[in-house]
Amino acid sequence: MAETRVVVIGGGIAGLTAAWLASGTAQVTLLEASGRFGGKLWGGEVGGVRVDLGAESMLARRPEAVELAREVGLAGELEPPTTAKAAIWTRGALRPLPGGQLMGVPGDLTALAASGVLTAEGVARAGQEGAAEVGADVSIGSYVAAKLGREVVDRLVEPLLGGVYAGHADEISLRAAVPALLPIAQRGGSLAAGVRELIARPSNGGPVFQGLRGGLGTLPEAVAAACRKNGAELRTDSPVQELRRTPEGWRVVSNGEVLHADAVVLAVPAPQAAALLAADVPGAAAELTTVEYAGMALVTMAFRRADLDAAPAGSGFLVPPVDGRQIKASTFSSNKWGWLERSAPDSFLLRTSLGRHREEAALGRSDQELVARSLADLAEAVGLRAKPYDSAVTRWAGGLPQYPVGHLDRVARIRAAVAGVGGLAVCGAAYDGVGIPACVASARRAVNEVLTPGAGAPVTEGRMGA
Repeated sequence: MAETRVVVIGGGIAGLTAAWLASGTAQVTLLEASGRFGGKLWGGEVGGVRVDLGAESMLARRPEAVELAREVGLAGELEPPTTAKAAIWTRGALRPLPGGQLMGVPGDLTALAASGVLTAEGVARAGQEGAAEVGADVSIGSYVAAKLGREVVDRLVEPLLGGVYAGHADEISLRAAVPALLPIAQRGGSLAAGVRELIARPSNGGPVFQGLRGGLGTLPEAVAAACRKNGAELRTDSPVQELRRTPEGWRVVSNGEVLHADAVVLAVPAPQAAALLAADVPGAAAELTTVEYAGMALVTMAFRRADLDAAPAGSGFLVPPVDGRQIKASTFSSNKWGWLERSAPDSFLLRTSLGRHREEAALGRSDQELVARSLADLAEAVGLRAKPYDSAVTRWAGGLPQYPVGHLDRVARIRAAVAGVGGLAVCGAAYDGVGIPACVASARRAVNEVLTPGAGAPVTEGRMGA
């Protein structure tokens, strides 16, 4: 019996994972439109030092991404952050991120008050929980504001959510982004007590986040190598112009070449997926056109330690949009990652991020202006006066899908329409979670659906470990 022919469209981490999982039992061809694999996992050099120019960490409390790294030979390269001591730059000062919180929702009001993140009035309001009726879904911002007050949303929830989705708390779905809070919201009662209950639950005891020595950009390289070792064919610079159903399966047109497949895994962002599905799965295509994306810019800078009066402390800081700063976050990479500090002991590397959903003017500014704006904020936040000896700006236009209220119902409708045509599945950040573990899990589900019809079990919703 001939091997099942599977074409994977898209070579980000979801597409690579799908190719890896299918390559053990099927004849796999992966088509990536750009000149490289990995999508938002991308390594490069700044100041002669290898760093991540995209995602830099993966949530380890969800096992899928760490398991993938181990499967492709990177078990010995896993390394958690050296420090997780983060701050909030708000109300004119760096203030410690309060303990006992979940995605910025406080469970420990004593720690909240001690942090200084909120005004005295904000702390008092958080201690006087309001009422909120919650149905099938609600925005995180509206729910938390009703329960704990607007200041908790503006100065805590918004910057933490911004680090994951680059979106707006008043629009992001509680059910999709922080599903553990939904039953607490639906049953009523104290939100702070519910957060304490969640935090107190037993965990696996390991680190919350993991990285890889040499950066997360090494993960897609290793997955691609493992796919090829399994006999898969992986192509870059191979955009797909057409995807059509045939009596025998699927017809895929890439750069004028026609490929025939028994099954297709579509692992591209929503706009590209919508275009490819318009002819044969118009219902799914229509839903996919409603998925909005946020763009952002990452500015990575390398300083000589000898030029610094003192290196900034901690892993970095987040910035509430309400404070009106240019940057929305900064990561002190040399502090956060031991492998990076060891590889460049005489340098200090950090990065900033600018822009969020519908506030993407940063993408149009020059590299020099983005570096200058970042340096101005860093000077005020941490007293950094030195100039970098090298810098790199990475623009992620349309980088992060937004999960508004009702997002998971939309995903269910997309999957139902796709399942109706047979031999087709979708995966990636637009569906079950924007983090690496969620993308890996969605790829596993997609491969199960096309190779073992009926086996595509629901995947636990997750968030980005960014």
